[in-house]
Amino acid sequence: MSKSSDAAVLQPFGNLKTVRIGLAADVRSRSVRTLNRLLAHSMALRDLYKKAHWQTSGAVFYALHLMFDKHYEAQLELIDSLAERVQLLGGVALATSHDVVQETRLARVTSAAETPMQQLRGLIDAHEFVLAEARPLAREAAEHGDDGTNDIIVGEVIRTNELQSWFVGEHLDGQ
Repeated sequence: MSKSSDAAVLQPFGNLKTVRIGLAADVRSRSVRTLNRLLAHSMALRDLYKKAHWQTSGAVFYALHLMFDKHYEAQLELIDSLAERVQLLGGVALATSHDVVQETRLARVTSAAETPMQQLRGLIDAHEFVLAEARPLAREAAEHGDDGTNDIIVGEVIRTNELQSWFVGEHLDGQ
């Protein structure tokens, strides 16, 4: 497949287009970088859930299979919200696996099938990482007057990841 020419580029990644939403370009630029980082983490976490969904086994197979798929779907919704916010701010949302690999700092997992306990531990570690990244980014967005970005980080990123972490953690309780 040939590489497309630069002449066909509508908006280069990292550039902002003008949008009239009452936020300065520097604030929008900072928020776009923040949201793209969280978008990459969420895309990686989505893929971890699908891997776990496909590869889970054992006595609790059915319950985990359903939970992993439900959490995958919730991450998909979160990804869509994050990408739309990036576009609304005049940015370009990350969209490919190549982008995710370059941007996320979530720990890589093996391609091999893992035990359900390994899957659960990896997922809870990933949620904790995302939450640790998201909280200061939400505060930063609020400090710069970007209430919409703060709202999506608190209302969707943090709440979704806290809830999913709790569900996963309940399966690890007593282990």
